[in-house]
Amino acid sequence: MSLDKSFEPKAIESRWYPYWEEHGYFRAGFDPSRKNPYCILMPPPNVTGTLHMGHGFNQTIMDILVRWRRMSGDNVLLQPGTDHAGIATQIVVERQLEREGLTRYDLGREKFLERVWQWKEYSGGTITRQMRRLGTSADWTRERFTMDEGMSRVVRDVFVRLYREGLIYRGKRLVNWDPKLRTAVSDLEVSAEEEEGFLWSLLYPFADGPIDGQRGVVVATTRPETLFGDVAVMVHPEDPRYQGLIGKEVILPLVGRRIPIIADAAVDPSFGTGCVKVTPAHDANDYAVAQRHGLPLINIFRLDAHLNDQVPEPYRGLDRFVAREKAVAELQAQGLLVEVKPHKMMVPRGERTGVVLEPMLTDQWFVATTKPGADGKSLAQKALEVVEDGSIRFFPDNWVNTYRQWLVNIQDWCISRQLWWGHQIPAWYADEDPAENRRFWVAHDEAQARALAAAEGYTGPLTRDADVLDTWFSSALWPFSTLDWTPEYPAKSNPALDLYLPSSVLVTGFDIIFFWVARMVMMTTHVTGKIPFKHVYVHGLIRDAEGQKMSKSKGNVLDPIDLIDGIDLESLIQKRTTGLMNPKQAASIVERTRKEFPNGIPAFGADALRFTFASLASPGRDLKFDLGRCEGYRNFCNKLWNATRFVLMNVGENLPETPAAPEALGFAERWIVSRLQRVEAEAQRHLTDYRFDLYAKALYEFVWDEYCDWYLELAKVRLAQGDEAVRHATRRTLIRVLEAVLRLLHPVIPFITEELWQHVAPVAGRKVSDSIMVAPYPVAEPGRLDEAAEREMALFQAITRAVRGLRAEMKLNPGERVPLAVALGEAADEALAATIAGFVPYLQALARLTEVRTLARLPEDALAPVAAVETLQLMLDVPIDAAKERERLAKEIERLRAEIAKAKKKLENPSFVERAPAEVVAQERERIERFSATLAQLEPQLARIERHLAGG
Repeated sequence: MSLDKSFEPKAIESRWYPYWEEHGYFRAGFDPSRKNPYCILMPPPNVTGTLHMGHGFNQTIMDILVRWRRMSGDNVLLQPGTDHAGIATQIVVERQLEREGLTRYDLGREKFLERVWQWKEYSGGTITRQMRRLGTSADWTRERFTMDEGMSRVVRDVFVRLYREGLIYRGKRLVNWDPKLRTAVSDLEVSAEEEEGFLWSLLYPFADGPIDGQRGVVVATTRPETLFGDVAVMVHPEDPRYQGLIGKEVILPLVGRRIPIIADAAVDPSFGTGCVKVTPAHDANDYAVAQRHGLPLINIFRLDAHLNDQVPEPYRGLDRFVAREKAVAELQAQGLLVEVKPHKMMVPRGERTGVVLEPMLTDQWFVATTKPGADGKSLAQKALEVVEDGSIRFFPDNWVNTYRQWLVNIQDWCISRQLWWGHQIPAWYADEDPAENRRFWVAHDEAQARALAAAEGYTGPLTRDADVLDTWFSSALWPFSTLDWTPEYPAKSNPALDLYLPSSVLVTGFDIIFFWVARMVMMTTHVTGKIPFKHVYVHGLIRDAEGQKMSKSKGNVLDPIDLIDGIDLESLIQKRTTGLMNPKQAASIVERTRKEFPNGIPAFGADALRFTFASLASPGRDLKFDLGRCEGYRNFCNKLWNATRFVLMNVGENLPETPAAPEALGFAERWIVSRLQRVEAEAQRHLTDYRFDLYAKALYEFVWDEYCDWYLELAKVRLAQGDEAVRHATRRTLIRVLEAVLRLLHPVIPFITEELWQHVAPVAGRKVSDSIMVAPYPVAEPGRLDEAAEREMALFQAITRAVRGLRAEMKLNPGERVPLAVALGEAADEALAATIAGFVPYLQALARLTEVRTLARLPEDALAPVAAVETLQLMLDVPIDAAKERERLAKEIERLRAEIAKAKKKLENPSFVERAPAEVVAQERERIERFSATLAQLEPQLARIERHLAGG
């Protein structure tokens, strides 16, 4: 089977992924003879979502790790699954209903959920199909969905257990409320951006008449419509303007209710008038103030953010912003509006709906995160301890501080959502009880709830709680729910749970360290007694080449599948503008796209995209994705493909297995084998340290720079000029190094390496497996390091580069062959002379030379440029126009002196040295050294030419 002439990613991707899956290479390992268990839990994406760049990056990192450890002989599991994504999925289906002129309430809960399940079945496999396109080697036979029956059972079991332990409770608290969705939302679903607004200054009259000639106090607020829920006016206790007013009462405008003036350090005296209103049912800070001062809570909003019956009759039923306009007009008419001025403020909006969120006082279910459990420790305390004692490690370790800060300041977790799609809360209410004081029973099912109710003397009808659980609740159980945990654990377990809990590493973005990572640690340690994972690898967020967040509104979104398959310009424009309502915005995105991708996006293939993702994975918050990198790594794949074709053509299909004779191995063979040991060690170290960027860099440079650009070129000379023993040694080295390189590269570029390995492995004498996926990952052999060969090769490379530099300096035609003179120096020994003699055939080929002459020193009257390499002096023996060369050298020397002076001036400036980044300062010092070294070579050359022209 011959290798195709060109690399066609689509063909090999479509061939090899089904092959791997059908042969069971992705299946979880349970072989007791294997060394270690290695497990990664896939962060469950939205079941009805599509692959975005963040997913693509995350999938690539996880897959690199599991492919590496699978090849290393470990039992491996990449556990896949998807999340029901309560709010996101419900919104999609509700929008479908809107187009039909319906709402979920028209259908009713049961019929609505049927529609959601239909949508899930229709679109649910899209993202997993896309993951396969990327090469993700997950055990798809173990795929989980957070609302599968088995997963739902775990959710119910854990909820009931925590409730019975007193760690889940129901209470009335302030939550982020989305009036459009009519549900509480998590902090992660709040998008707070600075917007232009107003600051209204309102007069609250003193209840018992003017004081010291003042009619009342002036209160500054950004939300005048909430004054109906005011229960106090607040000042700073040390503000001299209000010392004598603390404890007095004012009349609440538009309502007429008397409210007190209180003092609290929460007030910023510099904000507005230094006097603020307290509305505890609609502001988180005011809620805390009310708790401290024992103030009442007055809720003035319905769940749709219209005003309720707690406000004066004319305002009842009004939308909050309509009520704002009406209230301001009435305040002005009554002479109570003192001032209105523009004011920038942070406005919280629902990430999915875009509407302004309300802090809403509602009945919700909470997890008590700081309450001590039966063991005397809270969920948060245990989650902190396992990180503090090193049981769980973060990479990079600076993220421990973020984790610690969040847990130290943690609040109880609101886990209920007023949605229909999700895990319905397993609590049943007594229908016959008063609405405000209904008894309820938490149970695994209704039959158990009835039994519990009957035990307390209630036998009437029961109604199940309509709320569902926050999606993050079921996601927090992911480390053990995916492994089929049951409440009988550890007495009753299973092989997957025994082997793969805790998992080895969690790969995640920094933005969900609290929302997901910390909650998994809390839940898993409490419920199972084990940590969920040993390591947490935290990566940055993928942004565009300018560092901007990728978003549809900016028109800079890239789809990983488009990068794999390619997409024409018009299709890309249509994709980026579909659904945009603003014509001006759409036009801007069209213009941007045409400018950025005039010919569309070419097909890079999955391997090039994966290599790009790996190269980006450096520590930091932002990872800038540049399409140019994809092109560079596609070129790398082409280079690897062509190198393999060259090797196979020159080695043949029946390479004798006879080892190479030691004396037939030249310095090039010994060098490339030694370098292979070093890069094998580097690959292992970088993967162990989660430095995928350094792993990618090390392999790229070895393959492109050392194997292809140097060794293949030297091998051509040996194959053309050597005897049979030399040719055999060269062929064996070519194929054996290439085969190892393919295994080194497989975790990051799996498709091309499998295709090439199938051709290379039999020739290399490796016939131990049917796929590179289960071939052993290369391990360095320190005994094969050859420092002498590395020094010899370093000298050869330096000479070759110097000769190429001389050719460029003299502007010689690339195809022109010229002689080279090498001055060894008076003190040169025979070993150096022999080394240079051994270089001759290779220098002739790689530097385009007719001959290489060695001599003790160069002639004193030689005019050609000279390059120094260690103790050697190199000169191309060609005629020189002395006058032109003097002019050229003089200009170059002048330029170098100017550059040196400029760099020195910067370094002599203390302000520059102190304030500039260390790498910039180091760069200036390096420039001085480099320019000075070149100057030291050029000045003697110029002096020599000037002597010649002067007749000296």
